[in-house]
Amino acid sequence: MFQFAKKNPAAFFLLKALLLYIFWYLFYELWLHPKGYLDAFVIDNLIKSGEFIISSLGYRLIPEPDPEWAIRTLGIDGTHGIWIGDPCNGITLFALFTGFVIAYPGPLKAKLWFIPVGLITIHIVNIIRIVALVLITLYAPQYLDFNHTYTFTIVVYSYVFFLWMIWSNKLAANSLTVKNG
Repeated sequence: MFQFAKKNPAAFFLLKALLLYIFWYLFYELWLHPKGYLDAFVIDNLIKSGEFIISSLGYRLIPEPDPEWAIRTLGIDGTHGIWIGDPCNGITLFALFTGFVIAYPGPLKAKLWFIPVGLITIHIVNIIRIVALVLITLYAPQYLDFNHTYTFTIVVYSYVFFLWMIWSNKLAANSLTVKNG
């Protein structure tokens, strides 16, 4: 099977992507997630960034809970706010994006700048998503669940797909053209 994959670029990409996914899944589930440091760091950054944006828009935030409770909530005063769980922190999207770029052919130099830029922009999109959910909680709480489950899932995954298209059609394609040309 490995010989077939070596001769078929699509199969080789899929095999690399699958192996990277398995590695990430085991690494995250068996070591990173149980420790909780990465999830807590990303969620804390989402909350601090969201607080800054919401405060800058002139809203008063819900009172901060006792730090030892680590509640992970963000909201506008007068609402119940939103709770940010590990599945919503974007780490899985970071891994999917990074794995795709690593597995897909392209110059290492471009991967070394495109991956960090992609991760930062995915995080920014997630911050915007969280701020929007907080505003929905204030102005149209009946639509919170729908927007969380569908609208913003589609938006965020579409953005990651857009980054993959940039990588495969522009950055990696240019390097393959230069190599073959």
